[in-house]
Amino acid sequence: MPVPADIQQTYLREKDYLWGYCYRLVGDAGEAEDLVQETFVRAMERPPRDLDRPWRPWLVRVASNLGKDLLRRRQRRKYIGPWLPTPVETSEAALEAQLPAAEHAGSRYERTESITLAFLVALEALTPQRRAVLLLRDVYDYSTRETAEVLGISTASVKTTLLRARRDLTTYDQSRRLPGPKAVEQAHTALLRLVEYTATGDAKGIETLLSESVRALSDGNGKYHAAKVPVLGRERVALLYSRIAPEADEGVRGDMLRLNGLPAIVAERPDAPHGLAERFVLALDLDAEGRIRNLYTVLAPEKLREIGFFGRT
Repeated sequence: MPVPADIQQTYLREKDYLWGYCYRLVGDAGEAEDLVQETFVRAMERPPRDLDRPWRPWLVRVASNLGKDLLRRRQRRKYIGPWLPTPVETSEAALEAQLPAAEHAGSRYERTESITLAFLVALEALTPQRRAVLLLRDVYDYSTRETAEVLGISTASVKTTLLRARRDLTTYDQSRRLPGPKAVEQAHTALLRLVEYTATGDAKGIETLLSESVRALSDGNGKYHAAKVPVLGRERVALLYSRIAPEADEGVRGDMLRLNGLPAIVAERPDAPHGLAERFVLALDLDAEGRIRNLYTVLAPEKLREIGFFGRT
């Protein structure tokens, strides 16, 4: 079958929306881009039979199948230490292109929330099928019938899968906090104070910023010195940061960017000693009292390609 004449226009119209969906599905910006490209390769090679119908449902169906296969392969691979999503820079314009406001008005999860690291980390507890169903129903506001058609399953299966996915996210839902203006401001302040205390190795000062159940996750994928298991509890996390930061502080340049809807620190040390990352991102989320609930440190270089470090990528 010949390639449709308007495939380029379809790509330009749908690529941002599709990338936003794929990123939320797999949590990795580079893999999301690969999924978008592969989806449009499929569109050129084997386009849908009815070219008069809207392309988006067909594109989302192909991307969903590719994304679920990718997630299954990733689950079978050995990963050294905690796995964290790829941080991405966010703006209101970018979020609108990925998920227009009118298309998620009735969604369970707000548009910005659905791209936060906390939400994406929570999705890792779901099977690929549950993840796809939850995103389509509770983020993209697809109906049960639309979700069933996109994923090629029955409406009954959609309902059952959604109930199980929501059950899997019970802990997240009970502690969720929308990243509104107040949360953004508090996260900014908490990051600045955390940097101040860690620079001087002030463990007690760090403790004042943390919730009792705080956890610190570091993703270096075995390439750099990083905790290979989550560090849990206020005293342990404070001790970790008070000891690590002074050792790595010399020669570090840092800045603050809006990543995944919230402020985050991007830092670079070009002459880092062997075993220490040259670049890293430090992000967090807060509990209802404004204390740090999760700390996310991304050091794996393959996950930092989307971030501008001091004018470079």
